[in-house]
Amino acid sequence: MTRDRGDRPLILCLGGINMDLVTFSERLPADGETVVGERFVTYPGGKGANQAVAAARMETESAMIGKVGDDMFGPQLIDLLRSAGVETGAVGVAPETNSGIAVISVGEGGQNRIVQVLGANDTCGDAEYYAAAALLPQASALMLQLEVSIGLSIKVAELAASQGVRVILDPGPVRPVPGEFYRHVSVITPNETEAEALVGYPVTDVDTAASAAEELLARGVGSAVIKLGAQGAYWADGLASGMVPAFAVQAVDTVAAGDAFNGALAVALSEGHPLESAVRWGCAAGALSVTRVGAQDSMPERDAVQALLEQST
Repeated sequence: MTRDRGDRPLILCLGGINMDLVTFSERLPADGETVVGERFVTYPGGKGANQAVAAARMETESAMIGKVGDDMFGPQLIDLLRSAGVETGAVGVAPETNSGIAVISVGEGGQNRIVQVLGANDTCGDAEYYAAAALLPQASALMLQLEVSIGLSIKVAELAASQGVRVILDPGPVRPVPGEFYRHVSVITPNETEAEALVGYPVTDVDTAASAAEELLARGVGSAVIKLGAQGAYWADGLASGMVPAFAVQAVDTVAAGDAFNGALAVALSEGHPLESAVRWGCAAGALSVTRVGAQDSMPERDAVQALLEQST
């Protein structure tokens, strides 16, 4: 059931907008090896744009802040965001710059390898800060990743936190995170690889996820959610903690599963769900996303997420 616009929180997303160039093959190549692929496709992507679409598909108001290039992909990327229900008034165009690109190789079972070129995403700066400042008073949550300037992200996170807006940080792609960033973050959501990069040791199971979450809480974040792929997600907020198991599905393409997770998590939290419940929403959305090919194309609708949640109770 579609709800009234007045009942829908505004989710802001400052982050990357990419065109994904995707190859599919029976297996991924080893170093120095060439394998013959089965097909090639292009999909709109970028962690920021994916999460904005994920929120929109959950029937909330979603606004994207970022940049595309002045190449052939730029207008396509903006039009595709609009068609998904995302507000794009704060998406600019960087002159004489290529749009962000991700080259993705997908093997059997949906496992993937990604090479990303930031392009126009790396030109975000003052214009995007002022766009965020104008929208934050109406926002219930701000979603950030690490595809735009760390300095810009910290400034916007600080502004959001000062206004009581929930800041959700997905610390990918892996980049150093300054210590000052953590204290502005309401919820941090690394996957295993990102968590290892942040804490300096492998994060592979519940015990190591619990240890990583405690370390991140000690750095100043309000809550930590460690995404463990097929195992589920571990959450901790300093008062309670727990593990939400993954939903059993047949994976086709794991690209952007974490973005589906974050979009659903942000919406659930904005609607007043406690953290554990919101993590279940995230796990359900992530599970549904891996059953479809593509990034933004795989972001699930709210009805599908709710149906999967109801089936599991």
